Order: sequence, then C-alpha cells, then structure tokens
Amino acid sequence: MGSFFSTQQDSSSLAGAPSGPSRVLAFHSASEWRAHFNACKDSTQLMVIDFTASWCGPCRFIQPALDELAAKYTDVEFVKIDVDELVEVAQEFKVEAMPTFVLIKQGKEVDKVVGAKKDELEKKILKHRGQAHAQA
Repeated sequence: MGSFFSTQQDSSSLAGAPSGPSRVLAFHSASEWRAHFNACKDSTQLMVIDFTASWCGPCRFIQPALDELAAKYTDVEFVKIDVDELVEVAQEFKVEAMPTFVLIKQGKEVDKVVGAKKDELEKKILKHRGQAHAQA
C-alpha cells in the first residue's frame, strides 16, 4: 500500500507540472506577434494559437487543459492572444467566438477549433503534428 501512495504522490507532482512555468507564449503587442509569426512561417512545426479574453469563462476553464497539452506536446508551439489586446490579429484570423484555437503550419491555417473542446483540440493537434513526423 505504501508503494501505491508513493506512486500517487509522483503522479500528483507530475500533474502539477503544468502549474509551473507555462509553455504557452503570450503576445501583448502586434509587432511582437508579427515578428514571431514571420520567424516561424517556414517551420514545419505546428503552432496552436489560443484566441482568448480575460472576461471569457470558457477560456479560463480550458486554460489548465491547454497548459497540460503544451507540456505533453513539446514539439508543438502554443501561443495565446487576447482578442481585446490584439483586435487586428483576431480579425485577421476571423475569430468570432472565444476560445478559438487556430492551428498553423508553415504560416497557413490548417485547422480550427471553436469553443472549449479539449478532446477535439487534442485530436487535431495529433493529426497535424503527425504529418510533420510522417514526412521527416
């Protein structure tokens, strides 16, 4: 029984890992976002953009799951953009509801998930990150 508890402690400390420094990059200026986006355009690495808002309940609800996905899929880049801070970026990606997750590869949108749908988001991450692994 002691080993069960030590396993539980190990699991809980791992589960707590995403509460440490997040792998989700937050952009607060359009120029910083543009520079980052342009630098990543030629990369085959999948980028997941989380369009969020501070007042959005579902956005706050899915944040821990997003941190968990970012910790799990270290070969995928996760970015957070507040639609109220970077209105023009949200408009460029035709964001109409929050949260909206836009999946980008080589500067192009390859998929989108609207709503706090962790399972659907993870399926699409697996689908599109797998393409890079299959080509490599």
